[in-house]
Amino acid sequence: MINPFSKLGISDDVVNAVKELGFENPTPIQEQAIPVLLEGSNDFVGLAQTGTGKTAAFGLPLLELIDFKSNKPQALILCPTRELCLQIANDIRNFSKNKPNASVVAVYGGANIMQQLREIRNGVQVVVATPGRMLDIIGRKAIDFSNVKYVVLDEADEMLNMGFQEDINDILSTTPDEKKTWLFSATMPPEVRRIAKNYMENPTELTMGTKNTGNVNIEHEYYVVRARDKYAALKRIVDYNPDIFGVVFCKTKMDTQDVAEHLIKDGYNADALHGDLSQQQRDKVMKRFRERSMQLLIATDVAARGIDVNDVTHVINFALPDEIESYTHRSGRTARAGKTGTSICIINSKELGKIRQIEKIIGKKFTKADLPTGFDVCEKQLFGLIHRVHNVEVNEEQIGQYMSRINDEFADLSKEEIIKKFASLEFNRFLEYYQNAPDLNISADERERGERGDRRERGERGERGGRGAEAGYSRLFINVGSVDDFTRGDLLSFVCNHGRISGKSVGKIDLKGVFSFVEVESASAETLMANFKDVQYNGREVRIEVSGDAPRSSRGGDRGGRGGFGGERRGGYGGERRSGGYGGDRRSGERSGSGRRDRGERSGGGNSEGGFRDFSGRSREERSGGRREGGSDRRRRS
Repeated sequence: MINPFSKLGISDDVVNAVKELGFENPTPIQEQAIPVLLEGSNDFVGLAQTGTGKTAAFGLPLLELIDFKSNKPQALILCPTRELCLQIANDIRNFSKNKPNASVVAVYGGANIMQQLREIRNGVQVVVATPGRMLDIIGRKAIDFSNVKYVVLDEADEMLNMGFQEDINDILSTTPDEKKTWLFSATMPPEVRRIAKNYMENPTELTMGTKNTGNVNIEHEYYVVRARDKYAALKRIVDYNPDIFGVVFCKTKMDTQDVAEHLIKDGYNADALHGDLSQQQRDKVMKRFRERSMQLLIATDVAARGIDVNDVTHVINFALPDEIESYTHRSGRTARAGKTGTSICIINSKELGKIRQIEKIIGKKFTKADLPTGFDVCEKQLFGLIHRVHNVEVNEEQIGQYMSRINDEFADLSKEEIIKKFASLEFNRFLEYYQNAPDLNISADERERGERGDRRERGERGERGGRGAEAGYSRLFINVGSVDDFTRGDLLSFVCNHGRISGKSVGKIDLKGVFSFVEVESASAETLMANFKDVQYNGREVRIEVSGDAPRSSRGGDRGGRGGFGGERRGGYGGERRSGGYGGDRRSGERSGSGRRDRGERSGGGNSEGGFRDFSGRSREERSGGRREGGSDRRRRS
């Protein structure tokens, strides 16, 4: 019987390698793209969701078109992050293991550049690279791209989101004009359309499904809670799913680290993945996650690109992405290779509008779910334990030597008593923690107030709808804005660092062109303005003062109180567990805000008592984190 990959035109040595990896049939994107790309005569645009097999869709044809007798670079694959770079390089090495003289080099920041240069000098046909490190190597005149016939731009939308447009231009200018360019992306924003127009000539376009839509095998749910209850809601979702193996997404590196640290303290088997980790640390975290010795990976959008791990059951959005299209990439971490999965959003009532926007983009409706009660969690955990006990594999040889002593210990107990005690050993911990657990779901009235607030913030009530500070807050004018290359995340960090206040004290940020408005708790406003008396930015004095807008009338809105991670941390149970944690009353300082690392300013925002706040506006570190993949990838732009 002819192998399905052979029918597509793939040679036997590559087909055999693919079979050894366990792939029997091509995915739809592979089935459609491979015959077109094997012709090698056209530029190509492929649109397909994450986890559908795009790497093989371009990797297998490349191996058929490359001359492996030559040791010169013939194919260049550009991707946004280290993890994705390594993943693609490893996949292509596996596909080509039966090809004599095949050489694939991964070029990325955070690793030894001298080792990468040695590998290139020894001869290479396929170079897989992140843009920053690739430019460094080109700048050293250490690589010759004059023989490159194929350039692949993988995750093109994310490379543009991360600010790699100029880098891509510079890299492609070193390649021959007659090369063929293959672009692969999960979404098709206007920026990707422009890159196709600039770099390609009459490309063949292939779209699997509808553009920008989500994977049909993913169920989408959202929970509406008060902002201060987000962490408690996260814990309850995890506890209600004892076998969860998931990725939790946060907006910033600091948020990622904070959530991971709290989960670890509360007994969950979790760790963080973000751009501030060294390559060795990132590799160690990913190794644990791939081996499933870790239950929860807490990650930023940038760091999570390239995570290709099978059987991820849940993706949890602790904070919604600022770029709505990024939701498609996040949810694509689950339901890979035809599996099913669940994508969960934990939101406050003001974010319902964003859920509706995401629904329109992915073409699927979200299910509004209620957080389980404490009783529900206890019941789920108890029967999860009973199920594991029932199905556990018994090692008769090893346990046999202890059975007489075990029977002696239980001699005075009946079967029912043994079962009760054994179940209670685990169950009592959850029962103690959850017996008085509050209802974290917000009421219909609170939800309606939040929706009204969301409409006001989006300007649906007219020009004056968003002016004036909320009760208890002062609205301050500051003479910097978007023309100074600030995002709202950058401005938050700038205000907190120089004003010496915590991020918890900052409310809404209204970024304008040459000026901005910042809402700050009235109690902190005087301190902030006093600390800004001698602050300068780009050689000019920064002026900050009360704006004079009339305060809005007091409205519901939950400002978070004493703990963004507050909620239900009672009891206190340590240790590493795969299925839950039991808290402890910790009001440890949480950090908020995002930084401007490419301008040399350290991200921060001060410490607050457990307050996690979601600020709109993507931080610079999240937009360009991939550019700073390592020491050699840090490129400053004037």
